[in-house]
Amino acid sequence: MAQAASCLARPLTTLPPIWAGDALWSLEISRPRRIFLEAFLVSTGVVALGEMGDKTQLLAFLLAAKFKRPIPIIFGILIATLINHAFAGVAGTWVAAQLGPTMLRWVVGVGFVVMAVWMLIPDKASGDLSGGKQRFGVFGTTVLAFFLAEMGDKTQIATVALAARYHDLVPVVAGTTLGMMLADVPAVFLGGAFAQKVSMPLVHGIAALVFLSLGVMALLNVGHAF
Repeated sequence: MAQAASCLARPLTTLPPIWAGDALWSLEISRPRRIFLEAFLVSTGVVALGEMGDKTQLLAFLLAAKFKRPIPIIFGILIATLINHAFAGVAGTWVAAQLGPTMLRWVVGVGFVVMAVWMLIPDKASGDLSGGKQRFGVFGTTVLAFFLAEMGDKTQIATVALAARYHDLVPVVAGTTLGMMLADVPAVFLGGAFAQKVSMPLVHGIAALVFLSLGVMALLNVGHAF
């Protein structure tokens, strides 16, 4: 009777073996998450650095000084950035789909190197804000001004290149948008004092180094990403 009871209990106390296939399967599941996180963090960091001293950040200074209403300005920057960078991300993923792996690697690599050089060129704010408050309100003026200022800007081109590099629209656009907000929100609240406390040449140099590293890694196909 005791022997029968032990036989019945044995399956309940025996742990199932760990198969190598199960471990490999779990690693494959974690790889997309790792790429998603990498795309988000790289996009956030690169754009946050690139936006420092950029003409859109200078535009944030001007809007804050003119209207003195930070909340609608911040929401306007957010909406304009989301729309603009979503279009840029779609363009980047479309380019990635049209080009073969080798051509895409060279286009993205050279693009990042060009961005590194471009980062070292200082920007100046442009555009006339007179009458904007009366026509569109603070929020509408901010959306329109930022959307137009971002067209062909460094951060927009960076979004195109990052979307082509990572082939994933959501983490790239989310990251570039967060990067813009990290740079522009303090500019809205603190104004010129924020710019004076930050060494723009140093920040631009770091951003250029990051873009150059991404370009070299793409050209050498480090990690076999292409």
